Amino acid sequence: MGQQHRKVIKRRRRKDYLKRKKELAKTNEVLSKKADKPAKKAAKKAAKKAVKKVAAKKVAKPAEEAPAAAEEAKAAEAPATEEKGEE
Repeated sequence: MGQQHRKVIKRRRRKDYLKRKKELAKTNEVLSKKADKPAKKAAKKAAKKAVKKVAAKKVAKPAEEAPAAAEEAKAAEAPATEEKGEE
């Protein structure tokens, strides 16, 4: 009859052990996620900065090229109109 008692104790110990393992696994997941968050945030910030730089360059180039292009267009139109008028 003593063995029935041992069986119950073993089951109880096993349940407690599995419960501890599950809790440990959960805390490790939470800790690993927390550790990843700063790295993820830093990566996101770096990506945003890179996008902003690219966008700023794209905006700056057309702004710089626009006056030059306008002058070229005026220069190209002027002789053409003069030639038409002279003929």
